[in-house]
Amino acid sequence: MTDRPLRICIVTDAWHPQVNGVVRTLDSLRKELKSMGHRVYMLTPKMFKTMPCPTYPEIRLAWNTVGRLPAIMKRWQVDAVHIATEGPLGWAARKWCIKNNQAFTTAYHTAFPEYIAARTIFPENLFYPIFRRFHAPSAGVLVATPTVRQLLRDKGFKNIVPWTRGVDTNVFHPHKPAEKVGAPVQLYVGRVAVEKNIEAFLACETPGKKIVVGDGPAIAKLKEQYPAVEFLGAKFGDELAKAYASADVFVFPSKTDTFGLVMIEALASGTPVAAYPVQGPLDVLGADGKGPFSNWHTQIAALSENLDSAIKEALKLERKACAEFAQLYNWETVAEQFISALSIQPR
Repeated sequence: MTDRPLRICIVTDAWHPQVNGVVRTLDSLRKELKSMGHRVYMLTPKMFKTMPCPTYPEIRLAWNTVGRLPAIMKRWQVDAVHIATEGPLGWAARKWCIKNNQAFTTAYHTAFPEYIAARTIFPENLFYPIFRRFHAPSAGVLVATPTVRQLLRDKGFKNIVPWTRGVDTNVFHPHKPAEKVGAPVQLYVGRVAVEKNIEAFLACETPGKKIVVGDGPAIAKLKEQYPAVEFLGAKFGDELAKAYASADVFVFPSKTDTFGLVMIEALASGTPVAAYPVQGPLDVLGADGKGPFSNWHTQIAALSENLDSAIKEALKLERKACAEFAQLYNWETVAEQFISALSIQPR
């Protein structure tokens, strides 16, 4: 660890214009690190020729990395490298680091084995050896929650390091009074894709208005299948914050997310959360819906195997408590954990 300003390279296959939790996490981390005085270099697909990802054309994959990546890294002369994703750019950066004796850290943001299994006929255990191999040379595998950290240990991953997430409460905060008027507004925010289990939410029978914010490969099918649902597409900044705050309950149907940043954004906006008792929600919200912090004792979410039951319980919760709870997730802590995990090259 060092007190001097660092030159940090963050490598990610997920970057703007993609809209997802990984992009928002890395963008917020970048801003926080810069505010601390560090230089941050983002190595993203925007710097390379790209091709559309099979089954998910909205995601662009870098492919001409062999010639360009070494020249970029030589020019930047960074103190530390962090590889955030296991895509083509992540593998190329990993190869460069090993070849040049550059220590690096990685992160396990996304449960890709489960995601691939959801999109193919192959079981998730077939893919874990590939991801274990990717992370094996890492000086530290940054993982957000205890549940996922234990899962990875059980799968043979090494050098696992805790790294929490944060929320920008200057953007996400309550925009409306606590009183609930009319039929409850039930909101989903995130990718509209099969692995997010959105149909479990859309099939719920709790009376009210269902709203989906986000885009993705399943949106056309779901629009046709659920004509009563309001699909608003992707929203950003103040528009997204107002969508959270105007909802009466935020529904998180995913069973594969490793964290679920959208849950914290919803809570910061004063909106209670309904979810399944699985990885992600259990760690962020707690089995009793009171979160993982010992100094917090007020319920801010409802978890149940019956999503309708969770929605009905969440609708009874206090909005003010939700917003106060989200203050416990701050980006200064996130950035400090990240810096502590880095493997810094001596100058």
